[in-house]
Amino acid sequence: MSLKKVLTPIEIGGVTIPNRVVRTAHATGLGPMNDALIAYHRARAVGGVGLTIVEILSVHPTSPASLNAFDPAIGDGYARLVDAVRPHGMKLFQQIWHAGHNSLPIDGSPPWSSSDVPSTTVGVVPLAMTKGMIDEIVGAYADAVRKCAAWGMNGAEIHCAHGYLPAQFLSAAINRRDDDYGGSIDNRARFAIEVLAACRDAVPKGFALGVRVAPDMVTGGAGIDENGRLVELLEARSLIDFVDVSLGNYQTFPKMIGGMHEPAGYELPTSEPITRLTGLPTIVTGRVRTLEEADQIIRDGAADLVGMTRAHIADPAIVSKTLAGHPEQVRPCIACNQGCVGNLLSPKRRMECVVNPGAGFETSVGDDHLIPAVPRRVLVVGGGPAGMEAARVAALRGHQVTLAEAEPELGGALKLAARAPKRHGFGDLLVWLEQEVFRLGVEVRLSTYIEADEIVAEGFDAVIVATGAQPRMDGRVISAPGLPIQGVDGRNVISTHDLFRSPASYNPARAVVIDDLGHYEGIAAAEQLTSSGAAVACISRHPSFAPLVESALMVEPALERLALAEFEQLARHRAVRIERDAVIAAPVYMPAGSGERRIPADLVVVVTANRPDRSLAQSLAGKVEVTMAGDARSPRFLQQVIREGHLAGATI
Repeated sequence: MSLKKVLTPIEIGGVTIPNRVVRTAHATGLGPMNDALIAYHRARAVGGVGLTIVEILSVHPTSPASLNAFDPAIGDGYARLVDAVRPHGMKLFQQIWHAGHNSLPIDGSPPWSSSDVPSTTVGVVPLAMTKGMIDEIVGAYADAVRKCAAWGMNGAEIHCAHGYLPAQFLSAAINRRDDDYGGSIDNRARFAIEVLAACRDAVPKGFALGVRVAPDMVTGGAGIDENGRLVELLEARSLIDFVDVSLGNYQTFPKMIGGMHEPAGYELPTSEPITRLTGLPTIVTGRVRTLEEADQIIRDGAADLVGMTRAHIADPAIVSKTLAGHPEQVRPCIACNQGCVGNLLSPKRRMECVVNPGAGFETSVGDDHLIPAVPRRVLVVGGGPAGMEAARVAALRGHQVTLAEAEPELGGALKLAARAPKRHGFGDLLVWLEQEVFRLGVEVRLSTYIEADEIVAEGFDAVIVATGAQPRMDGRVISAPGLPIQGVDGRNVISTHDLFRSPASYNPARAVVIDDLGHYEGIAAAEQLTSSGAAVACISRHPSFAPLVESALMVEPALERLALAEFEQLARHRAVRIERDAVIAAPVYMPAGSGERRIPADLVVVVTANRPDRSLAQSLAGKVEVTMAGDARSPRFLQQVIREGHLAGATI
């Protein structure tokens, strides 16, 4: 396919962008403008990105962030960023931000907003801003963009999207004012207009200035019409050079960063009505994965530039690999959201990536840090994601690698996960890993169950054991380890491995999922069963459904889908015993024998911590150099599995 559109330069406000590929602003949690954050951006510049919009720069102490314009020490870091990126041609715009009622001021006082309506994120009743407070914040925006220009940035984007302060003025659901900043749409747009006017006056000619908007999908909020009107008002006053359109706010958070259940370009139906209102350069985003998809969007006239943000977290070199004629070598973003936004909203508070162990660690980890090896004969046992990543990396370093897999195809447990409803994205990763393993000359032995004596006899120099884990169907659960579930050996009890190996074999009228983990596995089992027409109840020790993927924005979309079926949650419960046609459950906080409830069930799916398969590693101990990786060490989740496979291949 021709890529003439996406690879064509474009001018924005006097700034020439070398191609139409954009990395829209996103939080990283990597800290202030330090070596880690600079290396992160430099890697994408080297990879060929045309424009990066750097994550939020806060304008005022009432809305602190990792990057604060009011921090007197921050300029040195920006100077180093500009110097690091300039040789590679990528342009740098800065996103300028105030959270309004979505952030707490540094001094612990109430947040500022258009009205006294609390947010879903903070929940504190904010101060309705006075005219003096409005003027102070408008001046702070202008001061921030003035600094950006002085630091050598090429432009700035005023963040009027995602429910932040300008959007709080724009939204009739939040803005209850009866002065010049409330009431009509033109009045509610006044704050943003004043901000952009002050910013325009603060920067020199040739410094690009734009706006990010987003329909919030909230009833009575700032929808397509309101955001479109704001763009028209700003353009009519010559205050902006470009328009960047996104989607959602914190009340519709999963739409901001759509997971793998969303199609490619899922934001276009709400973005395009806005982009077609203006003659200015426009940017859209929304799970765009390849340059071919980006080019199609531009050729269709939906936008002039396309954001490929998570795609470039997964692989910084999308542009350079594609230009070299090898788009198939691009490591795919699978939109699982577990490493990027999932880690940011977890106690880690730091962006990583499930498929790319180097994301966020550009100073030390990744393919570009691999050290050529003194070639050895390396055996990898286990063809799941840990084993394939280990084999790929070891082969990249120059080892002679053999990969042995007991099953007739590669993929391990991840190929079962890819069969779950709305989880087909895992298959993209498996295809890429398998292609890379064969491209790099790894000898792959399928349907091969290899024993310790055979390994020693073949004379391998080193072995990476990635034999995974198996379901632990002994009835022991975390909530009551001394009270195993009775009846787990019944004929009506299966694991998720059983369910997804042969989903057509199970068509119960009523089913129960016992979820002791709280990750996506419980959701997957429930959706598979409801898709076959079953009425499903989920018993979980947790206070909510699948809390370990709440930060990955997976739970609300799943609950929306399950709400269309017959589905029931029993939070803070445990399974006491499984009978032929029912599960007896009780609250985890009740003494044994108390509060029991009978739930009819023809089929029971048990989701508990798996048991690692370490037998081969133990048999090889002392006979050959052995490294363990992935679930064979300890059953965890995909990010840890890929990372350990990578590190095993990088160090052997």
